[in-house]
Amino acid sequence: MRVILQRVRRGQVTVDSQVVGSVEMGFVALVGVTHDDTNAEAELLAKKTANLRVFEDPDGKMNLSALDVGAGVLVISQFTLYADARKGRRPSFVQAARPETAEPLVRYYADRLRAEGVSRVENGVFGAIMQVEIHNDGPVTIILDTNDL
Repeated sequence: MRVILQRVRRGQVTVDSQVVGSVEMGFVALVGVTHDDTNAEAELLAKKTANLRVFEDPDGKMNLSALDVGAGVLVISQFTLYADARKGRRPSFVQAARPETAEPLVRYYADRLRAEGVSRVENGVFGAIMQVEIHNDGPVTIILDTNDL
């Protein structure tokens, strides 16, 4: 399972001209799922997301977590995180999990963020064509992959 975390001043997702999720200060979490991922990977990434110290303390050092600063997380499913572009010009997505596997795990990741104490967790719409607005703060972008954790 992979998550791209972008620290944001504001994030918003729109589907069919309707805002379906938004956060102010916090993270936009782009979440990709592969075939052998389970709830254990989602739990690990939720704990890491909630506790990752990338928000600035009063001295300007990245020393505070989302929990410390009351940050929100906007969770967006992103099967393209498992794109394989090594051959040719069209990426392969065979490493991305099928929707019946991926959707419950993305939802479980969001639920685990709430259980960890994240004050506001919003979601995109799984499988929809979404317009995602990301006002990256810093910019700070962190890649989390359960194969590396």
